[in-house]
Amino acid sequence: MSTDHSTPNVPAANFLRNIIDADLGNGKYAQRSDSQGQPLPTVITRFPPEPNGYLHIGHAKSICLNFGLARDYAGRCNMRFDDTNPAKEEQEYVDTILDSVRWLGFNWEDAGQSHLHYASDYFEQLYTMAEYLITAGHAYVDSQSAEEMAANRGNFGEPGKNSRFRDRSPAESLDLFRRMKAGEFKDGEHILRVKIDMASPNMNLRDPAIYRIRHAHHHRTGDAWCIYPMYDYTHPISDALENISHSICTLEFQDHRPFYDWLLEHLAAGGFFKQQLPKQYEFARLNVTYVITSKRKLKQLVDEQIVDGWDDPRMPTIVGMRRRGFTPEAIQRFCERTGVTKSDGWIDMSVFEGCQREDLDPKAPRAIAVLRPLKLIIDNFPENEVIECTSPVHPHHAERGNRSFPISKELWIEAEDFMEVPSKGYFRLFPGNKVRLRYGFVVECTGCDKDAEGNVVAVHCTYFADSKSGTEGSANYKVKGNIHWVSIAHALKAEVRLFDRLFTDPNPDAGGKDFKLALNPNAKEVVTAYLEQGMSQALPDDKFQFERHGYFVADRIDSKPGQPCFNRIVTLKDGWGK
Repeated sequence: MSTDHSTPNVPAANFLRNIIDADLGNGKYAQRSDSQGQPLPTVITRFPPEPNGYLHIGHAKSICLNFGLARDYAGRCNMRFDDTNPAKEEQEYVDTILDSVRWLGFNWEDAGQSHLHYASDYFEQLYTMAEYLITAGHAYVDSQSAEEMAANRGNFGEPGKNSRFRDRSPAESLDLFRRMKAGEFKDGEHILRVKIDMASPNMNLRDPAIYRIRHAHHHRTGDAWCIYPMYDYTHPISDALENISHSICTLEFQDHRPFYDWLLEHLAAGGFFKQQLPKQYEFARLNVTYVITSKRKLKQLVDEQIVDGWDDPRMPTIVGMRRRGFTPEAIQRFCERTGVTKSDGWIDMSVFEGCQREDLDPKAPRAIAVLRPLKLIIDNFPENEVIECTSPVHPHHAERGNRSFPISKELWIEAEDFMEVPSKGYFRLFPGNKVRLRYGFVVECTGCDKDAEGNVVAVHCTYFADSKSGTEGSANYKVKGNIHWVSIAHALKAEVRLFDRLFTDPNPDAGGKDFKLALNPNAKEVVTAYLEQGMSQALPDDKFQFERHGYFVADRIDSKPGQPCFNRIVTLKDGWGK
């Protein structure tokens, strides 16, 4: 397994930029115009998801790549839905995909014009071109059963065999194709294929199917059609109709490129398209450790209630990452940093998490949260006295001002900040030791209270009234320990979800492994925490650094006015280091 630990803030290699630079240099796509005679940008890309599920981190790479190249080369990127499979597609998926692309920071507007498209917009044109291919002798209706077709297709070591229907006359195939469209036949009874070469070593050129019968309701066209074009047929035609210059796909489509070129060249010869035709280029998909991106497996996690839905913060879906608190800017940075190559490899999740820290550190205001509370009683603190303490909103941005919070007789501290019998090198609270309450006073531990089972339930200390942080007297106290706290009387009680990686195996589904065996039992822990009182004003999606604990976000769904709940975005440091 290879990993990528790219140098921070240095863009990684992107071979597609070299291709585009060369095309711009030789004027390959210059002087183009649209059907109204308006000049076209020299670089037009597209992002063409199928609306059959939620987008994930791999799609984010494609979004950032296609929209980013269009932005950087003063071009445009079309948003296009490959909606040719009505049995699996829904408007819900269309809506969430559009929302995800916008959230990542991109749009499909150019010069005030929307470039949102659907393959279903082109159904009439796709059908007309299919009829042309039949009449020109390039396509035929095949009436073999699915079993016959599979048997005659051959394999990588054996050439395929021509269908017994391959020599049907264009007139007969055209008649059958029109009757397919009219709904005379059942699903699977006939299929339209193009004639290329059944002996080709490239399986994608063995008379690929371009239309199938499917009696299914389409989310946009309703019941107007009962035949639907195949993806490999629709994709290049849609690109050409939209004047795409650089059609960017992942590597699994590399073997499909010869058919992409064959189809456009034959349709251009029939007068449907002019030069320059689009060109397809392939790049290595994004593979991130500790993540699965199979739609089927992600759906299994949802259906079996292993996670709490598609937007569960442990999921690698864009809606899940958004709810977790990951930022669009950090995702863009990650996609840029991992580069664009033709070589498959694995990017370590620590690179992604590092990008989140880099983005959040200068932005996130600081706050104190006690996640595993233990009571601390300052025995000599006046019973009803409250003293205000202050701290910077951000330690490196004085212009953002200070925040204030009270200290009182009883505080919450982290349970791990007290040990009755300290281990070597332990500098926090233990009987006889002094520590500083961060932003407050120096205190000396005097002992603890225990319950009947011997569990510590409260710690006692005394404070030094002249030791308050920021006062002259504070310099008189030298202590090694510095602990976080909140006043019990003033703290905000809140639910905090401590999220971590969903899997313990860096490659949970590699080699046919059962990915569920690698589920991390500690991927979600819910605690009742106590936060400084100002956090009651946190709004959904507000992000903070809880000092000492990491970066957190007010949950965008479950937070209520005055009562936010928080998700951990990422810890302060990589806790998965080798």
